[in-house]
Amino acid sequence: MSYTFITLPSPVGELKLVANGARLAAILWENDKPNRVRLGAMSEDADNPILVRTARQLEEYFAGTRCSFDLDLDFAGTAFQRAVWAALLTIPFGQTRTYSQIAAQIGHPAAVRAVGAANGRNPISIVAPCHRVIGASGKLTGFAGGLEAKERLLTLEGGRTGIGKTGELF
Repeated sequence: MSYTFITLPSPVGELKLVANGARLAAILWENDKPNRVRLGAMSEDADNPILVRTARQLEEYFAGTRCSFDLDLDFAGTAFQRAVWAALLTIPFGQTRTYSQIAAQIGHPAAVRAVGAANGRNPISIVAPCHRVIGASGKLTGFAGGLEAKERLLTLEGGRTGIGKTGELF
């Protein structure tokens, strides 16, 4: 596979947008763990149409003018992981789900910890909204972009405000 990428400055840190051909394969965080999402060699391509489209849609999302994404996705993972990631795509903007709700949704109600692990390996953060998954107690739990970023994304969605370039909410 041949991966291409661009970087996007954002209010939650620099994001690396990665494509596999004409499909979005990953959105990686500035301080992402190197092996959280395993991809092959990649080269920068500022003209890749899916990356340009993803950047535009993310900018609209951060500005508070976009509530959903319209992108072709390329999830690479196990069948279980792909089921979890597909379930993430069903969580409406401004709402949250617990790990146990996701486990029940995919037909594996006892697999709460496995859902958490798959959620943590979600390669397409924000678009596949793993930030909308919270602990059973309502507390924010692990997030590849950090809990502060998770809180900012949930605040953005809950208040339908925007996040400015320097991270301030408006």
